[in-house]
Amino acid sequence: MKKSTIWFLTIIMALTFIGLLYVQIMYMNNMKKMRDDQFAEGVKRSLYAVSTRLEQDETKHYLEEDMATMATQFIPRTNADGSVDMNYNFTTSDGTNYDLTLKGSIDKPKASSSMREIMRGKYLYQKGLLDEVIFNIITQSSNRPISERADSAEVSSYLRSELDNNGLTIPFEFAVVNRVGGIVYRSAGYHPTLSDENSMFIQTLFPNDPKNKMYYLKVYFPTKSDYIFGSIRFMIPSFIFTFILLVTFLCTIILAFRQKKLTEMKNDFINNMTHEFKTPISTISLAAQMLNDGAVLKSPAMLSHISTVINDETKRLRFQVEKVLQMSMFDRQKATLRLQHVDANVLIANITSTFKLKVEKYGGHIEAVLDADDSTVNVDEMHFTNVIFNLLDNAVKYRREEEPLQLTVSTRNVSHNGEKIEITIRDNGIGMKREDLKKIFEKFYRVSTGNRHDVKGFGLGLAYVKKMVGELGGEISVDSELNVGTKFIITLPITKN
Repeated sequence: MKKSTIWFLTIIMALTFIGLLYVQIMYMNNMKKMRDDQFAEGVKRSLYAVSTRLEQDETKHYLEEDMATMATQFIPRTNADGSVDMNYNFTTSDGTNYDLTLKGSIDKPKASSSMREIMRGKYLYQKGLLDEVIFNIITQSSNRPISERADSAEVSSYLRSELDNNGLTIPFEFAVVNRVGGIVYRSAGYHPTLSDENSMFIQTLFPNDPKNKMYYLKVYFPTKSDYIFGSIRFMIPSFIFTFILLVTFLCTIILAFRQKKLTEMKNDFINNMTHEFKTPISTISLAAQMLNDGAVLKSPAMLSHISTVINDETKRLRFQVEKVLQMSMFDRQKATLRLQHVDANVLIANITSTFKLKVEKYGGHIEAVLDADDSTVNVDEMHFTNVIFNLLDNAVKYRREEEPLQLTVSTRNVSHNGEKIEITIRDNGIGMKREDLKKIFEKFYRVSTGNRHDVKGFGLGLAYVKKMVGELGGEISVDSELNVGTKFIITLPITKN
């Protein structure tokens, strides 16, 4: 798949996820706003109902008081002849006062019955003038203390009842305040803060009172946010699933780019390998053709030179084949090792002695500082040797032309989660950038050498080193500074004899 195709699919999927998240967020906001509006509407209905009930209680109070007064207006008086006079005082709708006396000789039971009939007539008359009576009652009632007109226990009971009727079964706190905000009384938990302003609702008590005598009922709900959030909690799983899809998509894209990069590196590897094999094969082929020349066969010096060339190129070709074979180890979960106890100091001394000629060929110097007292390790000798050789070979490849190569291989004992041996390989080469240090142990990764094109390789050496050190139970780290040098540190557990 082309890189442009991957980027195109990435952009399409990214826009799709952005659109999906936008729709979900907008839907959640609309749901929250709708639930908020429903909550506010339910609270307003409840508060209006509480105010109405308080007005009804006020009306009932004055009607009962009026009925009690009306009952006292009927005053029966018994005369000497046994007759009964009944005095009745009342006021008509136009404000005129009348005194009415009924005379007659009636029995007491009949007098009582007549009294009831007269009271009933009075009540029916007052009922006909109900609007005017209620207006007068409400106007006069403003002189009563608000604590009597709206008892705190009754207000709390009415609030709970009306809120339950509207489906709002959540805790609330309330207070009754005057027109300047002074609190007349409040519930025990009424301590609103600035953050509670959105949860505060206000209802006028007794709206027909004079403006200078008006009182207000303030109610707020401490758990309103939890109540609103609880009603839209079902949206959380959709966000979780969307997030999982997004993470899966990102991982897929990352793997796709890594696979693309790996494919490119493999192609470079094949091209590089072809070049590396072509050179020694061509050299050996040319040497073989020269051996067919009779003049060459008569010259021992020429024969020795051709033999040396064939031998060197054969070694070079075998080394490149070995590098390719090392790649197969990365496809196995665990390498096949022939472990044995060896003296790391002795082995490193032999390696540096063998490598000395190659270093001196470029005008360099190699030194072994073997300070480890306990140097016995349990390793595969061949792979351990290859690890050291790879690191030394890299030091030669990435040397600085303007300065002689200085190579130091040192050993020492350290105590870190047990007795271990630390092998340090230090050079004064071109070094590496900090961003390269994180990738140098990746398969097929090669550090850029700028304008230098003479450094050949497959990008397998350090990956092989990292894998083998891990297989041998050790650790490897690197420290490098550009144009200063590089230091590799290998730590392996030692074996007590």
